[in-house]
Amino acid sequence: MLMAHSAVLGKLVAEYETLAALHAEEGGAEVRQRLEDLAYSLCTATGTGDVDSALVAARHRLPGARVEDDSVLSA
Repeated sequence: MLMAHSAVLGKLVAEYETLAALHAEEGGAEVRQRLEDLAYSLCTATGTGDVDSALVAARHRLPGARVEDDSVLSA
């Protein structure tokens, strides 16, 4: 499976987390659509089926990720 470059993943994660922190899901249609688009892009780029799993997978691919820290991943 192709994986997105870590720079791309970093930008997607940062923008998704920013919009989520601002509660974009309660905002206007355009902002909600951007949040949904980011979630879809993260899932596609990481080969996962939900945004929470995508965020975990993306963070593990970012520079500085601690490979041994897999406490939120199932065995």
